[in-house]
Order: sequence, then C-alpha cells, then structure tokens
Amino acid sequence: MAQEDGAGTDPWLTDEEQRTWRALVAVALRLPAALDRQLREEHGLTHVEYWVLALLSEADDDRLPLTALAAQANASLSRLSHVVTRLEERGWVTRERAQHDARVTYAVLTAQGRHTVEAAAPDHVAFVRALVFDPIDPDAVVPLGATLAAVARTIDGHAAG
Repeated sequence: MAQEDGAGTDPWLTDEEQRTWRALVAVALRLPAALDRQLREEHGLTHVEYWVLALLSEADDDRLPLTALAAQANASLSRLSHVVTRLEERGWVTRERAQHDARVTYAVLTAQGRHTVEAAAPDHVAFVRALVFDPIDPDAVVPLGATLAAVARTIDGHAAG
C-alpha cells in the first residue's frame, strides 16, 4: 500500500524493502536466542557471558575498565555489573580498582575464565559459521559486513542524538 506524504515521497517500504526488513527482524530476534541456546547447552554460559569473556581475552593484560567493557558489550553499566558478578561467582573474572584512579574499576579475566572461553570458542565459531556464513555466498560476506556496519553506525547516531 503506497501513499504519499506532503513532501511527495512515499513513506511506505517497497516490496523488496519490506521483505528485507522482515528478514532482518527475523534474524535480529532469532539469532540471539540460538546463540544463547548453543552456549548454554554446550558450555553452561549465556551469549553475553561468552561475549564478555571473549572481549576480556582480547584485551591488553586480559582487563578492561567496566565502562569500556559495557560499551563494547553494548550493555548498560547496571546490566554489565550483573554479568560480571555472575562471572566472578564462577571464578572466571575478578574486579580490580585502578591504581591510578580509584573511581575506575577493571574487569579482569582469570586463568579459569580464559580456559572457559578458549574451550567454548571452537564450538561457538562453528555454530556462528553454520548459522550465518555457510548459508550465504562467500562474495556476500564483505558487502554484508559493510551494510550491517552502516546500519549499526546509524543506530548509534540516533541513540547518541
């Protein structure tokens, strides 16, 4: 159903845009649940817990300020604090105050946490490959990445503004 607004542009999605939008929504709704299910069943952790462990494992000295970790994990400080508390209870992460500024707290990956993320990573990567990359043409990977990055930047711009 196409209608024109006062500016003479069509406010409705084209049929192709509608199909693409619905496919994107389906992926956005189904992918997190699938990733969570795989990690819970095979390794006893949620996707956000895995993501936090992975981010810490890639950081210098296996540590990040909680504010930086929250930003990279796309989580509020409150939500991240709950995740870090669960990871602390399992012995996978500790919190440390920064020596240079007592207002800064770091999340620090423990040896047990590194073992956990390294044990889960191969299965998780294989699952991501099966869900996301195997079904698409290899030539579509770079354009898909660029497209998704552009959408993410636009979302971030709206969130900041």
